Amino acid sequence: MAIDAEAIKEHIKGIIVALGDDPNRQGLKETPDRVAKMYEEVFEGMNYTNSEIAEMFNKTFEQDLELGEGDKDLVVVRDIDIFSYCEHHLALMYDMKVTVAYVPNGKVIGLSKIARICDMVSKRLQLQERIGTDIAQTMQIVTGSEDVAVFIEGCHSCMSARGIRKNNTRTYTTTLRGRFKTDLSLQLRAMGSNLQIERNNDESTSTI
Repeated sequence: MAIDAEAIKEHIKGIIVALGDDPNRQGLKETPDRVAKMYEEVFEGMNYTNSEIAEMFNKTFEQDLELGEGDKDLVVVRDIDIFSYCEHHLALMYDMKVTVAYVPNGKVIGLSKIARICDMVSKRLQLQERIGTDIAQTMQIVTGSEDVAVFIEGCHSCMSARGIRKNNTRTYTTTLRGRFKTDLSLQLRAMGSNLQIERNNDESTSTI
């Protein structure tokens, strides 16, 4: 579904009028155009399904890999910066960081593609919980692995800039798929609690 920029312009103009301002005054004349262009950028992910995003960033590598069985092989990418907009108030979700972990199933995805998946998924009217679900589903499609975990922390301006106005509140969400649901050691390794132990052990683990 393509974003309708012309409709956005008309609706933004109507909002300006509804707020009691003049859309034709100097400072607001080009605002509908600016907002439409911004929305096309920050909501780009609404043009695609998770399957289409997976196809878009389906860059994996199979050759020269020595992937063992079980849970000893683990790829973790931490602190991926994203932002999104809450579907309840169209308010900014900001200062968000995503950690994505998965157990390879015969192939690995290019690391930059993980960040691109997170970025594209966030460019929708979203809930933080759904961002984690969408990233996990897309990662499963691309990697062919059922074992995916997504951890997100972030701030919500619907809490910090309005309503209860708690500026220091952060929201943490966890999405676990496959063995991450039941294997505590995998969960701890993905979250980073066991990184020092991993450095001291000679495991077949790639922690990025």
